[in-house]
Amino acid sequence: MADTSDFRRSASLLLIAVATAIAAAKVVGAESVLEPSRYTPPTPDAYSANPPDPPRFWPSTRPDPTPMYGSNDKSRWATVRALVDNGTYAIGTRNYLDGSDSKHYRDEGIVADPQYKSLDIILRPLDPADAGKSVAKEFYSTKPPLFSTLLAGEYWLLKKTLGWSIVKDRWLVIPTILLTVNVIPFALYLVLLSRLIEVTGKTDFGRLLALAAACFGTFLTTFSGTLNNHLPAAFCTLFAVYPIVKAMVEARELSRWEYAWCGFFAAFAATFDLPALALVAALGLPLLLMHSRRTLFCFVPAALIPIAGYFVANSAALGELMPAYEKFGGAWYNFDGSHWSKRGTALGRGIDFNDEPTRVYAFHLLVGHHGWFSLTPVYVLALGSLIGLGIRSAADVKNLFIGGKGAGFTPPLFAGMTLAISLAVFAFYLTRTSSYNYGGFTSGPRWLFWLIPLWLLAIPPAADRLAAFRAGRALAAVLLGLSVLSVFYPAWNPWRSPWIQQLLEFEGWLKY
Repeated sequence: MADTSDFRRSASLLLIAVATAIAAAKVVGAESVLEPSRYTPPTPDAYSANPPDPPRFWPSTRPDPTPMYGSNDKSRWATVRALVDNGTYAIGTRNYLDGSDSKHYRDEGIVADPQYKSLDIILRPLDPADAGKSVAKEFYSTKPPLFSTLLAGEYWLLKKTLGWSIVKDRWLVIPTILLTVNVIPFALYLVLLSRLIEVTGKTDFGRLLALAAACFGTFLTTFSGTLNNHLPAAFCTLFAVYPIVKAMVEARELSRWEYAWCGFFAAFAATFDLPALALVAALGLPLLLMHSRRTLFCFVPAALIPIAGYFVANSAALGELMPAYEKFGGAWYNFDGSHWSKRGTALGRGIDFNDEPTRVYAFHLLVGHHGWFSLTPVYVLALGSLIGLGIRSAADVKNLFIGGKGAGFTPPLFAGMTLAISLAVFAFYLTRTSSYNYGGFTSGPRWLFWLIPLWLLAIPPAADRLAAFRAGRALAAVLLGLSVLSVFYPAWNPWRSPWIQQLLEFEGWLKY
């Protein structure tokens, strides 16, 4: 039989080129677009049976065009602008004309700019000592500041070398930064992922299916045109496990450099998505048992670098180590005029204030309107592989704890690790009832996006089995096609409800 490796390399190159071009197009073509279906019609008609709640009214004047989409990315861009243009993490101030009257104030700065209007802001509370005084309190982004600090470094460079301003040259600054943090890393991510798929898959069909899913069937493509923390978290997750999978296939031990590499990127992923600390633990413990000295002197010190940066940035921004998220539900969030202060009031409606039972939330997060499997059913193939291999991982776990040094990662052990991490993250979000809003207006389960590369690596074994049957290949193609549908459905803006939720709401079966 002729060697097909050259064909696969050519096909992989073309798939990666097309996927990267799509991501780049989403960046350079980004513009916030008003969608009539999201606004209250001026007169009742047959199509307004389910009007927006709360009502949204079409603007009377032309909005200023912007490549920023919504609250999430505007909040981050506001910090980037404030750091470079104003030399501070504060994105505005609330000037209280009378400190004893918290409703007598005037907001100034970036938060008062309509371009940067965002729900994701906090306000430093008034102190008892402020009573009766005219004082100013600072607004900040709710987003962990490390990522924005790194982006501010690039904006500073663009401003100093090219004279670009994020205000008047926003159509140059924002796409340039997004190309460097979303698109270029995405291309590298696909190249590295294709190499792992090549050595772990057995059939042409299985390998190409997994890579096609990576290129076009995950929400990383959907969110490539907007600033968000989920893409870099997913990229770092793949970078962290890349040496491990390579060493596993080659049946060799990791080098000192690879231990440090794994530690740095696993911890870096956690600075973007905090639950990725589960990845740090899931990699660190087996590596510690395999080679304690390399783990303690290479993995751990490298992991401490991004973690230290995370806390240093928090301290520089807010004057304390803990992130703004820890203040949710308190005075920092529930200031006058805050979106989050509506909770418990008649205005506290919509998905942001969802209070459905845990079992309902779990259902929708798995197979419902924001479902990991319902929106991207190609992961069903990965689940089959993970369960099949995970069942066999018990013996490898036992050997790891007994054998210690010399016992390395195996496919069953890696699958068991992926399942354990996924279950831990899912359980984490089930315990946080304040997060039952599915991430707000988002086209997919974005809090789980950093797990995507781990699940993509589990697709080839199942796809290899299906490749032997015509019906199996057809089934895999259908699952991939449905995943691509969900990924490209939010054509204008990734910060929109998934197609399943919109369908349920249109039919009147669901209402948030």
